[in-house]
Amino acid sequence: MSLPALTARALEIRAAFAAAETQRQGRPWTRAEIMQGFVGDVGDLMKLVMAKEGVRDIPDADRKLGHELADCLWSVLVLASLYGVDLEAEFRRTMDELEKKLGQ
Repeated sequence: MSLPALTARALEIRAAFAAAETQRQGRPWTRAEIMQGFVGDVGDLMKLVMAKEGVRDIPDADRKLGHELADCLWSVLVLASLYGVDLEAEFRRTMDELEKKLGQ
């Protein structure tokens, strides 16, 4: 799936979450609240990485790791869209900068 297709799918799911949030709390999450959710997902991802490294015991860590990485990607795609960032262009630019920094 291409990055634009991934982004479109992420935004479809975000719209469904926004509808549920509005129903539950009278409004959708703000961009800052979405970021707070992302931080929580990163914490969950760290626990799974620790499990993969043998520091924690988490059953089914392989499957959960994939799920949490996908959650984090979803957040990045949604946040990029909400802040008007062309993630594909920024990724290319950043990789070019890193290559130059590494002398390649």
